[in-house]
Amino acid sequence: MAYRVILIEDDSDMLDEMVGTLRRSTDFEVASTYKTAKAAIGPAGMFQPNLFLISLENEEMLNAISVLFDLYPKADILGMMNHWDPFKVQKALEDGVTGCILKPFTAKDILENLQLYAMRGKRKPARLLSFFSPKGRAGRTTLAAILALLIAEKTGERVALIDADLQFGDLPIFFDVEPKRTVVDASQDIKFLTPISFLPYFFQIKKGVSLLGSPDRPEYAELVTPENLVEVVLMTENIFRYVLVDLPAGFNPLSLNISRISDAVFVTTMINSGFEIKHVKKTMEMFDSQADGKRKVHTVFTRVNPFTEEERQKIADRLTYPVDVMIPNEYRTVSIANSGRLSRGLPSDSLLLKSISEMADKIIAAGR
Repeated sequence: MAYRVILIEDDSDMLDEMVGTLRRSTDFEVASTYKTAKAAIGPAGMFQPNLFLISLENEEMLNAISVLFDLYPKADILGMMNHWDPFKVQKALEDGVTGCILKPFTAKDILENLQLYAMRGKRKPARLLSFFSPKGRAGRTTLAAILALLIAEKTGERVALIDADLQFGDLPIFFDVEPKRTVVDASQDIKFLTPISFLPYFFQIKKGVSLLGSPDRPEYAELVTPENLVEVVLMTENIFRYVLVDLPAGFNPLSLNISRISDAVFVTTMINSGFEIKHVKKTMEMFDSQADGKRKVHTVFTRVNPFTEEERQKIADRLTYPVDVMIPNEYRTVSIANSGRLSRGLPSDSLLLKSISEMADKIIAAGR
């Protein structure tokens, strides 16, 4: 069945070109065209459209997205732009667009984008989760990797892992893969990419989970600017419903920029000598100084022994912050991750896996 399309475009020449493009395809039926969103919102209903194409070149059009989404919840909405603007796209996604596409386009372009966005998952903004640790060897990467697998399994939606530990990232090793493209490639090319052309930069680990790996050599980290990495992450949100970013240890411009745009930041540390609690406390105080830091920053303590509520309270008292997630000390599961066998499955009777599974459930519930 052909898409019944409502076109909203204030450029007359561009509108005529779009109409011609769609009418030459048997996949589309142009139901009506409008030059303003205000003119389209009411009358469009009589045509029973299942696809809106709306230009996002002005504020009036952009602000109309949420109204169209409320009135026509079953219709797809593609925002159209002359040039890719990641922040404009982010707002449009928050308001209910299915996705965005660049002008001019072919009928094939529209179909490919609709297919891409349908595979992404629910028509809701992506959940951006970042994983931070004050120092290395905190269990941060293991946590992010296992969570990605569990979230994909539980939701059936697409999950991306981005290895932003640019000098010493281990995620490819955890899955025993060698991606051909890395964060460096994506960062260098991002200004010229769209979601369709960006997708091949990800290596599919297993169904529903894909990886954008770290650079092959530590010195390549210098090629990635914090600003470009933010654009890489924002573009990823167009393709995947959940985006998990493994950040480098310690505060730097890269980790701060990604933390600012994240929906949740998991400050992760391993209980060992006792100094870790002091480091986490300093970290939490740093995040508290940022806008909405208290709301979105969560503490995660790994390798906790004894794994009891009394121990949780003991840590919280010393930390003066709640202990949001506590993960037990379990070498069997960690050794599987470190040996590159993570995507082949984890022991179902693992207490560590149960703890991370409960964490995944809370993340999923927060995104509904």
